[in-house]
Amino acid sequence: MKDINTFIFISAFAMGAMIVNSLGIWTLYKNREWAEKIKDYCMCFAAGILISSPLIMTLPQAIQKTSYAGFTALAGFLFMYFSNEIIKYKTKQKELAFGITAIEGILIHSLIDGVVYTVTFSISTVVGILTGVGLVVHEFAEGVITFSMLLKGGYSTRKAGIYAFLAAALTTPIGAFIAYPIVQHLSNNVLGHMLGFVAGVLIYVSASHLLPEARDYEKKHSTLAFILGIVFALLIMFTEH
Repeated sequence: MKDINTFIFISAFAMGAMIVNSLGIWTLYKNREWAEKIKDYCMCFAAGILISSPLIMTLPQAIQKTSYAGFTALAGFLFMYFSNEIIKYKTKQKELAFGITAIEGILIHSLIDGVVYTVTFSISTVVGILTGVGLVVHEFAEGVITFSMLLKGGYSTRKAGIYAFLAAALTTPIGAFIAYPIVQHLSNNVLGHMLGFVAGVLIYVSASHLLPEARDYEKKHSTLAFILGIVFALLIMFTEH
C-alpha cells in the first residue's frame, strides 16, 4: 500500500511539474508582459523552499542512513556547478549558464528534477512534498525562461513552444518514471547517498541557480517571496512533527 501511495505522489508531482512548466510556456505565448512580471517571484519563493528543505530535512535524513552523506551532498552540488560551467563554455554566452537555455542544459536539469521526486518521496512523504512544491513552483519560471531563450535563439514561436515543452516539461515525468523502479530496490545506505546527492543538487539550484537569476531583475517584493518560501517549508515541517 505504501508503494502505491508513493507512486501516486511521485506521479502527481511529476505530472504537476510538467503542467506548470507548460503553463509558463503558454502564458508567455499569450501574455508576455504578465509572465515576465511573475516569474521572478516564483523563482524567489521556490528558492526559499529549496534552500530550507535540504538543510532541515533532506540532508539530516540522509545522514541518518549513512554518515558519509555529506560527501555525496558535496558531489551533487559540484555536479550541478560543473554542468553549468560546461554549458557556459560550450555556448560562450553568459545567459546560457542558467542551465535551461540550451537544450542540453534543459534536458539535464529537468531529468534530474524527475529523479529528485522519486528519491525524496521514497524516503519520506513530507520531504517529498516540501521538495516537490519548491520544484513545481519554479517550473513556471523555467517554462517562461526556456521559451523566451529559444525565441531569442531564432526559433519561430511554434517551434520554440514545442521544443520548450519537449525539453523542459516532458522530461521531468520521464526522469521520475525511469528512476522509480530502480530506487525501490536500493538499500538504505545507497538511498542515503542518493538523498545526500539530491540535497546538494537542491542547495545549488536554490543558492546558485534561482536566487542569482531573480536578483538580477530584483523587484520590490522579491525578498518577501523568498522569506515566504522559507516560512512555508518550516510550517510543513512543524505540522508533520
